[in-house]
Amino acid sequence: MTENAPSLLLLIPAYNEERRIEPVLREYAEYFRKNYPGKFLLVTVLNGCRDNTLKVVQSVSADFPEVRSLEFPAPIGKGGALIEGLKLAPLAELIGYVDADGATGPKAFHDLVRRADEADCVIGSRWIEGAILHQAQTSKRQFASRVFHIIVQTFFRMNIRDTQCGAKVLHRAACERIHATLCIADMAFDINLLYSLKRAGLRVLEVPTEWTDKVGSKVTLGKTSLTMLLSVIRLRLVYSPLYKWLGPLRPIEGWLYKKLSAPQPLSSRNRSAQSHSPKFDGLGEIQAPRTENK
Repeated sequence: MTENAPSLLLLIPAYNEERRIEPVLREYAEYFRKNYPGKFLLVTVLNGCRDNTLKVVQSVSADFPEVRSLEFPAPIGKGGALIEGLKLAPLAELIGYVDADGATGPKAFHDLVRRADEADCVIGSRWIEGAILHQAQTSKRQFASRVFHIIVQTFFRMNIRDTQCGAKVLHRAACERIHATLCIADMAFDINLLYSLKRAGLRVLEVPTEWTDKVGSKVTLGKTSLTMLLSVIRLRLVYSPLYKWLGPLRPIEGWLYKKLSAPQPLSSRNRSAQSHSPKFDGLGEIQAPRTENK
């Protein structure tokens, strides 16, 4: 990166992460303060947290002003948190997101940022040559992941090996162009994002990443997998000629999401209501990194 590096906004969606998020925030803040010459802001988007995640973030923010929080008291799902967080796109030239568990380290995310000029969106991949997996998923999770990949490829033909890796970087223009089409509030949000980019004619670059599976994952092979499958089917139908005839089935769709304890997809009607009075801890200009002796 040069001294004219683009300003960078990093989003971290978080749900009850008081035990894991502090070292992740500190590691990212310290790394980008030392290694990124452009302006940098890290916003944790809290999604209905019932623990002390907010206090943990505020504690880190006291030491690193570039770390901020955006709090939604009601649960809106990981996808819902990212949809809301992406509304902050005007603050930076590049907007990215990673998971709160630290599976993608700051250097690995920085590697994606370095290649941002090659595409409208750069995504990390665990399933292409060159990827480094320090701790692989369990065999059951790998099997479920590959089955899900086959389903997604069959439905959407995006030719992306790893849609679900939680490390992605978009240009502000790309983000603003597709934001209105983002509606999936659960873990299948990434499919919604990538397919919206494809339909808009924007280029997605998949690059190998460095990744470590973390304990304490919020993703289960039961309800989470079923919810993601439901959302992928729904998304496919949204872009089919049949969707306009499926109005009578909307109550069944809502019932299924409710039974799965999952956040329902956003519609034009409830999109504006999604905010649930968010609490933003105040933000002036995006922070420039401090100069430090290395």
